[in-house]
Amino acid sequence: MMQFQLELLFQIIGIGSASGLIFNDTSLYIICDNSTYLHEYSLDLKTITNHSIVANPMQNIPKKDKPDFEAIASFENSFYIFGSGSTEKRNKMLTLNATTKEAVATDDLSGLYSVMQNFGGIKPEDFNIEGAIYNGSNWYLFNRGNGKSKKNVIFTIAGKNLTDEFTILSNAYKLPKIKGVQTSFTDAVAVENKIYFLATAENTQSTYDDGIVLGSLIGCIDTKTMKIDFTLKISENQKFEGITVFKNAATTIEFLLCEDNDSDELKSDIYKLSIIK
Repeated sequence: MMQFQLELLFQIIGIGSASGLIFNDTSLYIICDNSTYLHEYSLDLKTITNHSIVANPMQNIPKKDKPDFEAIASFENSFYIFGSGSTEKRNKMLTLNATTKEAVATDDLSGLYSVMQNFGGIKPEDFNIEGAIYNGSNWYLFNRGNGKSKKNVIFTIAGKNLTDEFTILSNAYKLPKIKGVQTSFTDAVAVENKIYFLATAENTQSTYDDGIVLGSLIGCIDTKTMKIDFTLKISENQKFEGITVFKNAATTIEFLLCEDNDSDELKSDIYKLSIIK
């Protein structure tokens, strides 16, 4: 069995329901599924800066109204933030200048999400984008299979844009069970020619309603074959929803993870996960 170490690195007060992470230089950028801010936490200064990414930003938005920003990707000088697509209010993608943290574009991905549902054989009620990666030529969007049909799917999207000029490939995965419950994608990050993903077992058949959390795992996919290299259970009772690379050394790799405790409490636990390559 692969060796790993999971430890609580720090706790951020004032941010809740963390759902996606980007680590850059000495700052950790955090999105939350109930917020319309990009939160910047300085690891050196231990301070939080809240960047407004929409007009009239809000914190702790009611569930029925929230845009449900569940995935964040970065490439060069841009951040890309995705709504989950699990309701009609959750179909937006924001593009941010990574230097100024200002939104430079807002796109409606309803058309793309509809094509993805048809292409992947996913019913609208089972559609739930929870992870995103961009490498400059391909997008990888991760559908979390926590609906009734359990459709864990990675969509590989290429083209000039994500609104009207794109091509799609899809790969479906049967992920391991924890305590008899199917795990489902919650986030992912690229490292060279590999994709490292998180998946959680949550006892629910709804992309909208939360369930009892039964544990989480990390896995690795080779981008050349799109096959799973390994999976490794890392928790018996935690729901990890965000992953970013912290340190990448010759023999080990360290990730930062955020935990979603499915509550209104404005507190986020950030963990460090170290695994042997």
